[in-house]
Parts: sequence; structure tokens; C-alpha cells
Amino acid sequence: FQSAGQRCSALRILYIQEDIAAGFLTMLFGAMDELSLGDPWLNETDIGPLISTQAQHDIQKYIESAGSEGRLLKQLKAPNLGSFVGPAVIEVNGIQDLEHEIFGPVLHIARYRAEDYEATIDAVNATGYGLTFGLHTRIDERVKNISAQLRAGNIYVNRNQVGAVVESQPFGGEGLSGTGPKAGGPRYVQRFTQPYRSISQVEDANQPSMTLVQQAIDDVYRPEPELLAIDEMTGPTGESNRLGIWPRGVILCLGPTLDDALGQAGTARRCGCPAVIIAPGASGPGCLDGLLNRAHLGELKGFEVVALASDDADLRLARLALANRPGKLIPLCASENLDQYCVVERHTCIDTTAAGGNASLLTQIDEDDDGDAD
Repeated sequence: FQSAGQRCSALRILYIQEDIAAGFLTMLFGAMDELSLGDPWLNETDIGPLISTQAQHDIQKYIESAGSEGRLLKQLKAPNLGSFVGPAVIEVNGIQDLEHEIFGPVLHIARYRAEDYEATIDAVNATGYGLTFGLHTRIDERVKNISAQLRAGNIYVNRNQVGAVVESQPFGGEGLSGTGPKAGGPRYVQRFTQPYRSISQVEDANQPSMTLVQQAIDDVYRPEPELLAIDEMTGPTGESNRLGIWPRGVILCLGPTLDDALGQAGTARRCGCPAVIIAPGASGPGCLDGLLNRAHLGELKGFEVVALASDDADLRLARLALANRPGKLIPLCASENLDQYCVVERHTCIDTTAAGGNASLLTQIDEDDDGDAD
């Protein structure tokens, strides 16, 4: 409810294990009763107004609709002035019930059984959005498993999920929530530089049908993604910050020459990404001979990046087609730094004090000859 829910990383839906749901909701509602709505300039104010009367109208209408369906669990009264909306808790079956983002002080609650937590992660991933995710558990193996399965840019464990700090928690999502690299991360500044770009001229060649191209993309072998590297980030004592580097997915290697495409595919595979090659003279598994009709980039599915070291006119056609695609943005790499485009960054921040302390600190204790800690 901070900032009246008007933050990109504000909690939109909370999954509660059904075993603890009743007690948790009692605590949540009690905490809500302590919130103060009013002038945001005052120190005692917890929640201010929404950005406009239109936002107020739309969100209040949404809350009233949930109330008419018996799904409104609690709502605080709002000041009778300005564009305030009282914080509300609404029950849903799962994230699939949220048709669009409610950018205001509305928390959705869904219950799940402990044995179904993997299905819950699958449902979250299926939305295509992946900015921030919070997890509260003292089971280290659960943290490890969920972090590996989840496609989200920032994962917060046993702490709040807002307030990312530069160099500690590089910020940014994936899928419909961003293309990377993360703001405040080690790869951010590089993206603003102009890398060397070799240009190959496009030659006339046959154009494989979109059906054949889609089949090649669908048939390419997709290994289970594996963690490529971990960057240990700085942070305060009692907090672990690790930036994981993962393969992005299928890379469409369009050359335009065969040598270009083979080089692009080599880079993709070194980053753990499957590669589909479409270039004159290409042959073998995952390869098609010819030049892709750039307009087909607007309709093909199942790839994450386009690699094309072509001239400006050809690149413009590719960019226009990619820009007209529905859904998430597909990056186009026309330079030598394809390796930066082949990976996604996923940051995990853990409050180690919540589980009784940071066990790794114990390994740093030097013992004296008597076996006593210094």
C-alpha cells in the first residue's frame, strides 16, 4: 500500500499457503487498521491520494465490482476529498484472474496448497510478466528451487519487494517487463556505448516460407536452462545479493551471410541458447538456406533475439517488423556484442537475518590454537 500502490514493484497479488491463511489475514487486517490516510507531506501519513480523479474512479469501480461478487475482504475508509481510495483486499483464485494491472492500493489474495506451489510458479510465469517477486520461507531448498524456476528480474526473500539499491539490487524485469540489461547493474553502461559493427551486404537469395521457418524454430533443441554465472553484489551485513546470469532462449541468426550467421550461432550456443540459422548456403539441423523475409519477423513465434549484421536499409525493415509484434519486445542485435543480448539477469536478495543469521559468516571466524573463537 506504500505510495498508494502506485509503484511498478508494489505487491499486486499475495499467494498464502492455505494452512496459515486465516491467521495471516487476521494480522494483515490488523496492520491495515493502523494505517493513516492523508496529506503525504505529513510524517504521520502512510498513504496519500491517487494521481488523478480518473484513476480514483476506475479503481473504486473495480473494488465495488469485486464487492458485488463477494470477493472484497476488507477496505479502509478514505478521506472524503481529493482522489483518495481506501486500501482494499480482494480475494481471487489466482493470478490468472487479473486481467490488467490495478495501479493503486489494491491487494489481491489467493490461497494455495503446499504441494501445489510449483503450479503456482507456473501460473505466474505464464503471465509473461517478470519484474519483482517476493518469497517468505525459511526453507533454503525452497528458495533455491523457486528462484531457479521463476522468470522474474528481481526476487526478494524474507523482505519487502520495493526499494532496489544501485550496485546491490540492479533493477529490471524480463519478458513483458523489460529486455535488460538491469539499471544499476554491471552491464548497464555498456548498452549505452556504440560497439563496433561490421556490415555485410544483403545478396539476392530465395526466401523460405514462413511455415518452414516456424517449423525450424519449433523443432530446435531446447536444453534445460542452466545458470551461467553469478555476480556477488555489495550490500549491508545480514543481506545476500546475487546477480544470476541465465540463457535468454532461442536466437534467430540471420547473417546475412553464412559466415555471419555461423558466428552468431556460435556466440548464442556459448551462452547456452539454441540457435536457428537462416542464411544463403546454410544446411543441417536448425538451419534454412536463404534469406528470411523481414516482414515475417512480425508473425513468427518462439524466439527471443534477432541477430543481423546487415546494412541500415535491411535493419530498418527488421526493426519495423519487430516493432509491430504484439506482446513483449524482441531485441535486434546488429553489433559484435551479441553475447550481452543472449542472457538475462535475475537478481536474488535475501534477508539472511530472518532465518537466524548468515551462516556463511561462521566460516570466516578464525579459531585459536585452543579451538576457541578469536
